[in-house]
Amino acid sequence: MAAKTLFLGGARSGKSRLAQAAAERTAGPLHYLATAEAHDDEMAERIARHRADRDGRWRTIDCPVALPQAIAAIHEGAILVDCLTLWLSNVMLGGHDLAAQGEALCAALAATRQPVFVVSNEVGLGIVPDHPLGRAFRDAAGRLHQQVAAVMHDVYFVVAGRVLPLQPFPHDTAAPGDLAK
Repeated sequence: MAAKTLFLGGARSGKSRLAQAAAERTAGPLHYLATAEAHDDEMAERIARHRADRDGRWRTIDCPVALPQAIAAIHEGAILVDCLTLWLSNVMLGGHDLAAQGEALCAALAATRQPVFVVSNEVGLGIVPDHPLGRAFRDAAGRLHQQVAAVMHDVYFVVAGRVLPLQPFPHDTAAPGDLAK
């Protein structure tokens, strides 16, 4: 069974760089599943910088919403998903069913036989957002992270370019799925 790893962290924590380095240590082709959309010049520059950081082994697949389908379609090499919170934003703003999309994503991640490295922003450590959409996003991200972590082999929290491995809940406590509610 291939390794499945989730990298969680704040903005500019180093999580994308670490996930990319982990993926590049695998054999075969590399698939970068990009969830960002360039709605402004600053985001277009960010996307261009990310692309420039990847060598010729990488194939970029833009999947702002169809992430589960993109994962399921890859049958060789490693997969790097960057990032879940941008995907979640696209799903929410597109009016898609969050529960169904989260379940489809977790099913695709669980089913893939490819090494998969997932990057996401931990947004639940700051102040409570002052508007309903921000609070809904923060809560949805927390639930999604718990769901995704439950199907991954390894989960790391990245801070200042340093990595903290996160351990699953002991079996005698509440199951992670129970806490996601």
